[in-house]
Amino acid sequence: MPTKYVVVLGSLMSGLGKGVVNSSLLKMLDFYGYNALPIKFDGYLNYDCGTMNPYRHGEVFVLDDKSEVDMDFGIYERFLNKDMTGDLSITGGKLFGAVINKERRGEFLGADVQIIPHLTNEAISMIKKVANTRKPDVIIIEVGGTVGDIENSYFIEAVRQLALEEKTVFINLTYSPTMEVVGEQKTKPAQLGFRMLLQSGIIPDFVICRSNKELKENTAEKLAMFSNLKKERVIDDSDLQSMYMLPIHFMKQGFDKLLIKELELEERSIDNDKLKEWNQKINRIENPKKKVRVAVVGKYTGLKDAYASINEAFIHAGVENDAKVEIAWIESTELEEKGTALLNGVDGILVPGGFGNRGIEGMICAIKYARENKIPYLGICLGMQLMAVEFARNVCMLNDANSLEFDADTKNGVISLMSSQKEIENKGGTMRLGAWKCKIKNTNTLAYNIYKSELIEERHRHRYEFNNQFREIMEHSGLLISGTTIDEKLVEFIEWKDQFGIGTQAHPELKSRLENPAPLFVEFIKAALENTKSRI
Repeated sequence: MPTKYVVVLGSLMSGLGKGVVNSSLLKMLDFYGYNALPIKFDGYLNYDCGTMNPYRHGEVFVLDDKSEVDMDFGIYERFLNKDMTGDLSITGGKLFGAVINKERRGEFLGADVQIIPHLTNEAISMIKKVANTRKPDVIIIEVGGTVGDIENSYFIEAVRQLALEEKTVFINLTYSPTMEVVGEQKTKPAQLGFRMLLQSGIIPDFVICRSNKELKENTAEKLAMFSNLKKERVIDDSDLQSMYMLPIHFMKQGFDKLLIKELELEERSIDNDKLKEWNQKINRIENPKKKVRVAVVGKYTGLKDAYASINEAFIHAGVENDAKVEIAWIESTELEEKGTALLNGVDGILVPGGFGNRGIEGMICAIKYARENKIPYLGICLGMQLMAVEFARNVCMLNDANSLEFDADTKNGVISLMSSQKEIENKGGTMRLGAWKCKIKNTNTLAYNIYKSELIEERHRHRYEFNNQFREIMEHSGLLISGTTIDEKLVEFIEWKDQFGIGTQAHPELKSRLENPAPLFVEFIKAALENTKSRI
């Protein structure tokens, strides 16, 4: 059976949650056993989002195959519990680059190269390549940005042309604001969005409406009338306690059956075991038995999307421990100004990844506080590197110890640029990226007790590493190096002895899923819960 397509387009404004909607559609189809894959289009002219500021674009999500992609790929993986690949990410930079390269090779036979048909054909070609090589039942295409943006206009034209050849269902994600003064849900903005979509030559088959309260019947009727749809095809997407509830919320409205019928897929029964397991996870999110409070001391806490995967990994670990994880987001620069009083009452401390020297001393201060007060600590990437810096300064008494990223003149650069990075000039896509194997010492190490394996694999994104020149002095002073690369050249895990303090060069949050939570986060939350008990 040929691949069918679903295209989700947003109108009015960004930030409505197309990634969550797409993931919920993927999960609904997964419950029925259909093989569904996402494709995400982003209009920016970057080749990928690897060099983009997290304050600008949210976190950079890294896949096993070394691709640096939009953070929505993290949502896809968390819902489907499957690894995504870089060919599912299409950007304006990739499209324009491919067309220009073809023109330089003379592949257009002297034609004047234009947006239509050359760029649109390239977009369709990239989509169909996924269909032809992966052969999914359904591809769900998320178009980044909003209808009317110049940046995505040519891609919208491409999917309009795709629908002329292939079975394609269009879904418009819109928004209905509530005027609290009169308590009325307004539809006028959505109506204007419909007009923009119609001007693009696309008639939606379904409308999904975001709102802060459940969609009222008269609101749904209005939206249906102005979008030429039956009311049953206007789907409520009001605020829920957790995004993981959205597939079930859609199914309660019969959206699953309507979509399957519209796609003309073969009829299948739902997998009740899979559905039951998902509902059990959701119930634990809604009704946790315990509560724990952890601090995330980071550089980009002003934008929570910068740490989206960490936030979700805590949700998954909380479900596994039947606990609600309350996160205290602490800007590391603020810790430098106000001191460790900001950490009073937390049951665990995590320092995440990041780049640049802003706020570094605040992070080191938090790490020292955790070590000296025996508060469970988890360091991720930069958080592991600074764990080594703090230990070198305050235990090994190497007072000027630092990372050479922040102080190129220090005599004790316990963190240094990887040798493979020293000749690299281009910044995009050149870090140590993707999934890498790690060998764990099984002799009474926290890492082994957590992973229960001597060989693991986690995703990475970094240029700097633990400086092997300092391994002997650090180990002699009590730091435990519990994990390395297979060839033992790179340090991957370090630990404090006799307490829960562990740092990893990897980003375990990137592989955490609701149905398969990251072991490091699960055990970190378990240790934080034990710390809560000890303080009561």
